[in-house]
Amino acid sequence: MPESNRTTLITGASRGIGRACADRLTAVGHHVVNLDLTTPDETFLGESHEVDLGDRRAVADCLEKLARQYEFNGLVNNVGTTGEQPLEAIELDVFDHVMEVNVVTAIQCARACIPSMKAQRFGRIVNISSELILGIAKRSAYAGTKAMLSSFARIWSLELTPFGITVNAIAPGPTNTEFFMNNNPMGSPQREAKLKRIAAGRFGEPEDMANMVDFLMKEESEYVTGQTLFVDGGSSIGNAFLP
Repeated sequence: MPESNRTTLITGASRGIGRACADRLTAVGHHVVNLDLTTPDETFLGESHEVDLGDRRAVADCLEKLARQYEFNGLVNNVGTTGEQPLEAIELDVFDHVMEVNVVTAIQCARACIPSMKAQRFGRIVNISSELILGIAKRSAYAGTKAMLSSFARIWSLELTPFGITVNAIAPGPTNTEFFMNNNPMGSPQREAKLKRIAAGRFGEPEDMANMVDFLMKEESEYVTGQTLFVDGGSSIGNAFLP
């Protein structure tokens, strides 16, 4: 399917990896529809809808309207929130919120897009997971829910690939997003320690993730499905030993 005929839904595309994906896909011809809690800046070339992605009723109402307006053939489940807490201190309300944003929204978006993808006999779904699914302390909620997105790629692939719909996940390593920079400022010991574990010798950029998403969205990627691709410069090779 020509990329000029592509309509792609992205969650959390106002900034960070989601924004890089939106910019990249827009540049190659996709009409991008963003769902996010915040509105992107004026340079955003797609369409944006402000919605609380932790409110399943609000998300459902928004998706219902969009599904009537567009025949989606692409979906990037990107939005994520963290909830950093050690096991003994996990607050279930916090865990529930992380699950709502990271997992429930992904299911809702996929269900909204699948009918039009099946009708077109073409679709591309990419879930943004994380290399932290391999294990890291104090991230039960975040890493656990991101692991679900990788599992979804395998399960949904079995269900949807016969209809021409591929489903994959990418697992970003340390990436210079606003969130990562705030928690790992330039010159900080933790930033330097993480850098030493990256075989590529640098942190990832949102554009690195967007390039992989772009590939997985292409018609030529039709034989890649059910996979989680680690886009991390090799950092996940030793990630189990991160403090």
